[in-house]
Amino acid sequence: MDSAAFASALRGRLIAAPATPRDQDGRIVQQDLENYAAAIGAGVDGVCVWAHTARGLELSDVERKAVLAAFRASTDGPLLAAVGPRPDAVGDFADELVSVQRLAEDAAAGGADALMVFPAPSLRAVRTRSARTIRMHVEVSASVGLPVIGFLLYPEAGGVPYDPGLLIELVARPEVAGVKLATLYDAMACQDAIAAIHAGGGLAITGEDRMFGPSLMWGADAALVGIAAAATHVSRQLMRTWFAKDAAGFLAASERLERLADATFRAPMDGYVQRMLWVAEREGILPSRSAYDPHGGRLAAQERAKVHAAYDETA
Repeated sequence: MDSAAFASALRGRLIAAPATPRDQDGRIVQQDLENYAAAIGAGVDGVCVWAHTARGLELSDVERKAVLAAFRASTDGPLLAAVGPRPDAVGDFADELVSVQRLAEDAAAGGADALMVFPAPSLRAVRTRSARTIRMHVEVSASVGLPVIGFLLYPEAGGVPYDPGLLIELVARPEVAGVKLATLYDAMACQDAIAAIHAGGGLAITGEDRMFGPSLMWGADAALVGIAAAATHVSRQLMRTWFAKDAAGFLAASERLERLADATFRAPMDGYVQRMLWVAEREGILPSRSAYDPHGGRLAAQERAKVHAAYDETA
């Protein structure tokens, strides 16, 4: 599938960025992973594995393969894989590019339809940012023959500030279907990015969990969100009502989603992965034994009850 066809397949669709279920020892229980993948796959239009919500760059090769296989088996719609440099390759552009291409090869071998390219650390240097960003996306796509999307991520999570001019140039490339936006709190940057992506002929894909409804109103064409890692019905209703031009339904869906987002996407922000696993636990699509995130910071014990209560309000 070329990038234009892939963009068409994503338009108006809800893509989940699922978590990776683990037990207290950090292990993946295969049956729990498969059950979770089946539940998420049934509730969304497509899936992006190995994203930040999944701790994708922290997964081992064996874990990465297991996650991709589970979601490929449960997802009829588009399946993306997020690819970025391994920690031991960070710092040098050439090493990062090779590392990303290797993950891309694994993704293609496992049946991914497209790739989302993490903003690599070597792209931060202003002088070389534009040329290296374009080259990273083009060469990763060429290495496996799959379309790619960019990833505009907020700086506190390791993002690189792709300016509007770079976004226009990036999405004008035939290999690039669009860009996922995850600016978190910067409404102006999100709006400017959507306008630039459209100016370049690309698909603006919202990943704005705390500005989900507004980003659709600003012109986002599709969604790829971590808040759909559980309680997919909340995100699905927001998308359905917006694209159906159901104003009253959209307002009600926005209010429901905001209650859930307020409980899960908050400081410390890296704790959102654990909070979404708690939502999945409360929803009954994950057992308590597999609702752990070993890579995030330790959260206050009372947060779990608050997250469960927020889910109960949206159920």
